[in-house]
Formats: sequence, structure tokens, C-alpha cells
Amino acid sequence: MDVLRRNHVTVTGNPAGRAVVLAHGFGCDQNMWRLTLPALTASYRVVLFDYVGCGRSELSAFDEERYSTLDGYARDVTEVCEALDLRDAVFVGHSVSAMVGVLAARLAPERIGALVMVAPSPRYIDDEGYRGGFSLDDIDELLVSLESNYLGWSATMAPVIMGNPDRPELGQELTSSFCSTDPAMARVFARTTFLSDSRDDLKSVSVPTLVLECTHDVIAPREVGAFVHAHVPGSKLVTLEATGHCPHLSAPEATNEAITAFLADLR
Repeated sequence: MDVLRRNHVTVTGNPAGRAVVLAHGFGCDQNMWRLTLPALTASYRVVLFDYVGCGRSELSAFDEERYSTLDGYARDVTEVCEALDLRDAVFVGHSVSAMVGVLAARLAPERIGALVMVAPSPRYIDDEGYRGGFSLDDIDELLVSLESNYLGWSATMAPVIMGNPDRPELGQELTSSFCSTDPAMARVFARTTFLSDSRDDLKSVSVPTLVLECTHDVIAPREVGAFVHAHVPGSKLVTLEATGHCPHLSAPEATNEAITAFLADLR
């Protein structure tokens, strides 16, 4: 199958600019980056895509075994980069995609030359000496609820994930995005996401890396941002004046400013 069609790849911006790949998180699609695009398209070649099972991807390409680990999603990323012959691209990953970017950079180091992690979490479940934000029971309950009533779970959880209750339209948008994702495929992606543990992979990062965290994020608390920063060699940590787990939607100006400043320093 054509990779670019499989992942509904779209390319925009400056054809002569450095490639910037924008990768969405669980239950989302490339449209979530629409408020970031205006800050990038004049100077950069911007690549957007949908993971298989999300957005306008080819649902027939879904393979439960492949996508039961983050490596499967990382392979999608490297195959998109290969199809476009990207070199030294900047990979911007939101939420679980930040860890997908870590794996993709290791799989294809010639393709990815820098990472931007937006609200990353290498592990969502608390562990000894590590706070991920959830107990194992929390995650088990979340997954049982998601698998028994995905639409109901989406309506309840999306506004919590988004935060900003004073701006309900943001939670409604995330709810709509979750609800438009195929439930069976979303269940696989959810298990892959919330049961993942990528902490040991962080030390493999050898490219310039920006870590963006929010002042209050129920999915990726500040302790997680500090952990990622401490374990990615030479990384830069920026705390955005933003709440919730999707700062590129709730605080696009601050998010874009941090990303473009990082990109400018790479030149």
C-alpha cells in the first residue's frame, strides 16, 4: 500500500525549508495542528499525517499486532520519512507521539535530526521513585471503561484531558475527535499508550530536544516533564503558561513561540 495514502500524508509550507513533521496524540488527527501551521509554513516544509486508525488514514491497513507496541507507530513515522526522502527533519510529537519520535529517531537517525516533545510522558503509571500521574488501578479502570463504552468514555474523559473548563469548546473538539476514531482501533492505541514504558529509551536520544510541559496537566504532571528533561541528554525544558494536555490548542501562541525559537536555534 502507498504509505502516503495509508497515513493521509499532507505536505505544506516552504518546499526549500527544513522539514518539520507534526505528529498527533491518541484519539486525534493532523487537524489538531492547524493553529501551529501559520507559525511554520513560511520558513519550513511541514509534514502532517494520521496514524493508521485515526483521521483520514486507510483503516484497512490497521494491524492489531503491529500497533500493539509503540514500535509499530514509529515504523509508520520512518516509512513516511522514507517515502518523502526526508533528511534531518524535526519531529514534533504530542503526548504519546513524543515517545514515538524517540523510537523513530533511533530507527532512522538519518531521517530525524531534532525532537520537540509536547506534553510527553514515557510512562503513565506510577512506579517506585517515579510519578506518572496514575496508579495501575487507575489505568485498568480507564481501559475497562474505554473498552466497554468508548463513546461514553470519550465524552467524559476528553474535557478532563483538555482541561480549561472555562472554554468548553476545547473539550468538545477533543470529544468529537475521539468519537470520530474507530472504537476498535482506539482500544488498541489506548492500551499501547497507557501501558507503555519508554523511560529506558530516553537515554538513547542524541539529537537536540525541546521538552514542552504545561503548568497543570492531569495526563503529564510537572514531575514527568522534569523526568524527561533529566533523562534526555542535553534537552531543553520549557514550562508553558498553559493548562491541560493540549497546549497547541489551548495556548497556541505560547506553544508556537517556544517551538519556533527552538527551530531558529537549530540553524
